[in-house]
Amino acid sequence: MGPVILIQELWNLMTPSILFEVFWATLLGITVGMMPGLTATMGIALLTGLTFQWATKDAILILISMYIGAIYGGSRSAILINVPGTPAAAATVFDGYPLARSGRAGEAIGLATTASFLGSIIALFFLSFFTPWLGRIALEFRSFEFFWLSLFGVIICGNLTAPKDPLKGWMSGIFGLFIATIGMDVIQAYPRFTFGSIQLSGGLSLIPALVGLYGVPEVLTSLSEIQKQEKAMQIKRVIPRLRDLWFNRKNIVRSGVVGVIVGAIPGVGENIASYVAYDFAHRASKTPEKFGKGAEEGLIAAETANNACVGGAIIPVLALAVPGSPPAAVLMAAMWLHGMRPGPLLMIESPNYVYEVSAMFLMATFAMLILGLSMVRTMVKILNIKNAVLMPIVFILCAIGSFAISGRIFDILVMLIFGIIGYGVRKMEYADAPLILGLILGDMLDENLRRSLMLTSGSLIPLFTRPICMVLIILIGLTIVARSQHFKSMMSGTRETVWRGLGIRQKKK
Repeated sequence: MGPVILIQELWNLMTPSILFEVFWATLLGITVGMMPGLTATMGIALLTGLTFQWATKDAILILISMYIGAIYGGSRSAILINVPGTPAAAATVFDGYPLARSGRAGEAIGLATTASFLGSIIALFFLSFFTPWLGRIALEFRSFEFFWLSLFGVIICGNLTAPKDPLKGWMSGIFGLFIATIGMDVIQAYPRFTFGSIQLSGGLSLIPALVGLYGVPEVLTSLSEIQKQEKAMQIKRVIPRLRDLWFNRKNIVRSGVVGVIVGAIPGVGENIASYVAYDFAHRASKTPEKFGKGAEEGLIAAETANNACVGGAIIPVLALAVPGSPPAAVLMAAMWLHGMRPGPLLMIESPNYVYEVSAMFLMATFAMLILGLSMVRTMVKILNIKNAVLMPIVFILCAIGSFAISGRIFDILVMLIFGIIGYGVRKMEYADAPLILGLILGDMLDENLRRSLMLTSGSLIPLFTRPICMVLIILIGLTIVARSQHFKSMMSGTRETVWRGLGIRQKKK
């Protein structure tokens, strides 16, 4: 039944106007993705503010196309100038740039494009057929389970996005949860942390906060650092050979599945997916010594995984209302803005919407493939635009996107404040993804905790005794304990280094 509905939804979208929207939005996404300093999250956030007056279907279609195009577009600058256009393309640099330096730039772009396409197709399978199944499981969730799910999302996001110091990731997530409590609470309409301000009574708007956290720090970083921009290399052959793809068939399937799984983990993102898939490919390769020197396997693994992660990140958005990555968080906010209600009830209120989103995803994927293979030489010229010219334009678009949603000058102020916070967070090497996830999940955590206490007359027992709650508590405990052991071993190693530096030998027990 699912494939039939998917084909029907795809046929309904096959109109000239919608096809035009898909292609221009995907092209814009590729352009944003290939420009160092511009991220997929920032591109979607900026475009969300500009689509406020558009029809829901058109707006979501354009944002999905932007998302897919931007994640793929980061590979262009990674391959040609050794600078990843987006964090998702960071692992692409390892083998993409050496391939380009050896005179195979066009071939590397062709492999990256095809791998991204195949990764998206793998993700489409899981998005179409596993989201309804996950949604049916989610219907078993009550307020108790959603409280722990929100907390689990913030904990695991902080754990995975700050591998060197998970405490920083958790602190960032808790700060996001705190910010989400500003304004009147949803149950009793009691003002919290408003300090008498009417503007703060309604809480902080999500889109200006997202634009500030991701857009403004990129602008400040690019303008404060003098970056030498290399010119893009010449492009020759682009279309990849079928035998190269067939040789990497296991690598493609494995990397696609890894991307989907990592994408479904709350708040982790495409950059983690590409690194994990790259590591898997390196371990499974018969010629691991070639990795980092222009290995096709490494390039294909990274690009397959980061685009497969897009579909994986959308799955929990639709089924649980929990974003799998920062760009998916903005996409979920856009769905709320346009009247959609992602989450377990989506399967009841709009049972075909998952297949409609899947059809949009498929159209954007084919647009990415066509544009990626046909407009290489033309689009590469964009890489020569100087940051001193580009970034002021980006800042103006940030302000316009923040103002356009509600028409309030206060939202521009929110954007600037969060921009300063985001810049400080990056300079102090705190992860920004947990902060975003905490900001999004804060209302869910707060509302469901209070509703649970109201249902049980203040008793906390059901929060710890319900089966799904117990599973989530165990997962949270294991995550914290595992990272605590890692932290202890790291501190132990640091102490030994200090003792050795002081010339003091530790006594053996």
